[in-house]
Amino acid sequence: MSLFLSSFPSAVAHASLFIQNSSVTACCIVLMLVFSYKTDIEHIWHGWLTVLCYAVVIILADIANLASTALTITIQKDWIVVITGENRSHLAGMNATVRRMDQIINIFAPLSVGQVMTWASNVVGCGFILGWNLVSLLVEFIFLSKVYQMVPQLAIKPQQPIGEHYIERQLELLNVQGNFQLNTEVRAHMVRRMLRICTDGWKSYYRQSVFLAGLGLAFLYTTVLGFDCITTGYAYTQGISGSLLSLLMAVSAISGLMGTFLFTRLRRHYGLMVTGIISSCLHVCCLMLCVFSVFAPGSPFDLGIFSVLMGVNSSINMGELEQSQVHLYPPHRNMNQPILPDRSSIHWTNNTVLLENIHTGDHPDSYISIILLFLGVILARIGLWSFDLTVTQLLQENIPESERGVVNGVQSSMNYLMDLVHFIMVILAPQPQQFGLLVIISTLFVIAGHTMYFSYTRKYKAMEKE
Repeated sequence: MSLFLSSFPSAVAHASLFIQNSSVTACCIVLMLVFSYKTDIEHIWHGWLTVLCYAVVIILADIANLASTALTITIQKDWIVVITGENRSHLAGMNATVRRMDQIINIFAPLSVGQVMTWASNVVGCGFILGWNLVSLLVEFIFLSKVYQMVPQLAIKPQQPIGEHYIERQLELLNVQGNFQLNTEVRAHMVRRMLRICTDGWKSYYRQSVFLAGLGLAFLYTTVLGFDCITTGYAYTQGISGSLLSLLMAVSAISGLMGTFLFTRLRRHYGLMVTGIISSCLHVCCLMLCVFSVFAPGSPFDLGIFSVLMGVNSSINMGELEQSQVHLYPPHRNMNQPILPDRSSIHWTNNTVLLENIHTGDHPDSYISIILLFLGVILARIGLWSFDLTVTQLLQENIPESERGVVNGVQSSMNYLMDLVHFIMVILAPQPQQFGLLVIISTLFVIAGHTMYFSYTRKYKAMEKE
């Protein structure tokens, strides 16, 4: 995906926008059909048509996410740099403004859709998303075209540094000699050349002066300390209601907005490097509250469950395991139940569906643990977003224009890879009693990421002295 970002900025932006909105539109249509004819669909092919529909929805969502990533890299990592030119203060302000817009939209857009689904139906909600998606496609396409026309520098093809041949290799893939009769040898040659291009991209990422800063940012993605489905599920097991979680997510978004304002002020007074150091320290200090919550009263943390699940201690039977899971109520449903409960019980947030009538866990003996956990998560957003903006601007300022698309594409791949690691962690430790271990491991990953940034700043200062 990232291979063509540096070469064809306008084509990538418009194509990504079209693919993203088309995928979302198709996904809405499939979901509308599933919601409207669910009973009939479940009896076709012994229920396999339902599975096929779910698979299509997931594939379309992945395609939309991939196109969204390409569009984000093009606009937020490339176009913004070209538009602001050499004015670093303007670049910092524009980065912060874009991030604030993202935070605000992530609050109000899903809530507006949730209101439609709550008071109307899931079908009407999907129709609302479909219509809004088509309108936004037209508006975004016009705005992108206007910006591209107003800034002539965006149309200038970046000059390649000596020794780099990304564009030529890409064109060679598209202009294979012959009369479209590709034999096995030619196909193997194309595969080797594509692998070489990918390898060159990773090598280019590694050669960048800001490599450690970017890798440190990627390490922050390996964490359960955020308002995702994992932390939300754990909160349910601790007796936290969906309405309270919605409020906490809104407060978390406000905390993220505060981080963008903190970034601009710190950078103005202390510079970009020091801003990253202060943001890192603030982030880690706030996450210490989450670590304290693991050992605070009311925490279900119990490493003894590992011996139960692995069968190490034969004297403990499954009956004792069930008794120890006083906070866990796994959902049960069959194929004839609806995908979601009655629409009156649904609350929609920026990234999670909260169910009002879901069976939450028994109330713990103390709420000190869960309070410390969410207090740490919410306050940590201030330092997190400030640090994210710091590394983002470092990447924008220090990556050569000809390699900007490739390197930012690799950076996004690293972010997704580290995000995948945290899901693997949850698979290996899925019980609420094990969540405390995930909190500790997540904090260690965050500390490792910030340590990489400190190493980068130390290396940068050493280079300045020379």
